[in-house]
Amino acid sequence: MVSKHFSLAELTRSTIALRHGIINVPEPEEVINLTRLATNILEPVRQHFNIPFSPSSAYRSMVVNRLVGSANSSQHVTGHAADFEIPIIANDDLAHWIKENLTFDQLILEFHHPDEPKSGWVHCSYHAGSNRNQSLIFDGSNYREF
Repeated sequence: MVSKHFSLAELTRSTIALRHGIINVPEPEEVINLTRLATNILEPVRQHFNIPFSPSSAYRSMVVNRLVGSANSSQHVTGHAADFEIPIIANDDLAHWIKENLTFDQLILEFHHPDEPKSGWVHCSYHAGSNRNQSLIFDGSNYREF
């Protein structure tokens, strides 16, 4: 376990990696980053909403990251970011709670449609000592602040 409710196995789980026979194992520094991410972002979210959840994506090796079509500079590659949703909580409500209550590097409400509360997902990253508290919405083509 990297925190009370989150295991290293779930933060490195990848269906893309499984499908392609890729071992998605982080280096020790990435495990430290995942631990900080779980401690400072995932645990406070879990404790506030009191609803179990598991990120859909956290750590991705560079090979896995490229297979999902993400940029080489993705924060997932370094273990700084996770994508997640919480059952029964609207993704914009989740993103707004994080924005108002946590310190983070980047918070992105991705592929969200305002008329569909459960659409998309939340991407959130944490960098010890260098968090920007940048909040964005990504509609699939463009980023804008929120």
